[in-house]
Amino acid sequence: MKGRDAKPHIGIFGRRNMGKSSLINCLAGQDVAIVSAEAGTTTDPVKKSMEIPGIGAVVMIDTAGTDDTGDLGKKRVAKSREIFRQIDFGILLITDNHYDEKEEEIIAHFDKWEVPYLVIHNKSDLSPLLPRIQGILKEKFKQDVFDFSAVNAHNREELIDKIREAIPETAYLSKSLVGDLISQGDLVLLITPIDDEAPEGRMILPQVQAIRDILDNDAIAVVAKEREIDVLMKRLQPEPALVITDSQVFKKADASIPDHIPLTSFSTVLARYKGDFENYLRGTPKLSELENGDRILILESCTHQVSCDDIGRIKIPRWLSAFSGKTLEYEVVAGLNKVPGRINDYSMVIQCGGCMITRKQLINRLKPAIEAGIPVTNYGMAIAYMHGIYQRAVAPFVKIDSDSSTYL
Repeated sequence: MKGRDAKPHIGIFGRRNMGKSSLINCLAGQDVAIVSAEAGTTTDPVKKSMEIPGIGAVVMIDTAGTDDTGDLGKKRVAKSREIFRQIDFGILLITDNHYDEKEEEIIAHFDKWEVPYLVIHNKSDLSPLLPRIQGILKEKFKQDVFDFSAVNAHNREELIDKIREAIPETAYLSKSLVGDLISQGDLVLLITPIDDEAPEGRMILPQVQAIRDILDNDAIAVVAKEREIDVLMKRLQPEPALVITDSQVFKKADASIPDHIPLTSFSTVLARYKGDFENYLRGTPKLSELENGDRILILESCTHQVSCDDIGRIKIPRWLSAFSGKTLEYEVVAGLNKVPGRINDYSMVIQCGGCMITRKQLINRLKPAIEAGIPVTNYGMAIAYMHGIYQRAVAPFVKIDSDSSTYL
């Protein structure tokens, strides 16, 4: 299952025939999920885009029943478990006052991945919630249980209010990419090469996001290819308050942009915006400590057509091997696919900017490596470090001490 949508992700979990698909249809106000009285209708996790009043566009993930049986059923359950690290908010569905270790296992996964959640007792029209079950969950998990029926949905608006209150604002309120670095009327120069990897007829998402953010902050965006920069810098008045470049031409941009003008990359901006920037700052310098035989894990957030000069699969491995002077092994994992082997098998993790996934998905993607003490960095910061311009790339966001280490 690929993380291709940056809207907040809400996962619905529970046993078979709890009414998970019916709940999605109820919240959406239309039939977007297949509903059947036969247990096990939903097999693989299915994503449904919809609107929730007060939150906006979200992605609901309908999962297979956690009590599925047989060899195929176990695979479906395992697939559903992968969803916990991809979601911003979770819903545990129970019915007929049935609660035991299956439900506790789901709650344990919510806790492991730090996912806020809501417990809903569905089909209350058939069997109202008993105070005993409410009391157990309240005592053990500090969780109220919301009594609900997706069939009559008389308290649907109250449920939506509960979801809106429980889902973290960080999942749907966007902070500014560069708003704290620029002022009204400032000119911001964006260096955007058009090469084989550029999509036909359009710009890549980070470039579009940067333009919109600049305009939202009442500043002026100027966009140019790298070969126009030298001439353009002689003509621009006033000079740019900030320059953002594609990582692949960072070295050219560094030579062309005067030292007193802040310069960074789209990937570094994204690293601060939605990545684990603090751990990137700690991990990036570890690129200098790699040894022969070390394995490098490169994480892409999306799947795309691979070109002969692909940034993650070709350029970064080539640059890193030359920079380190070591014989290294590389593994590239696209989308949110599972990492092969054990995370401890790797000496460094290099994550892309993550423009196609949510911050929660990106943070959880890196969490196993960070917990294992494995250094992490991202494309832009790694490229800047390997080309000797790392300090300039992060300088707009952090202070750098005399020992070349960074602090927030």
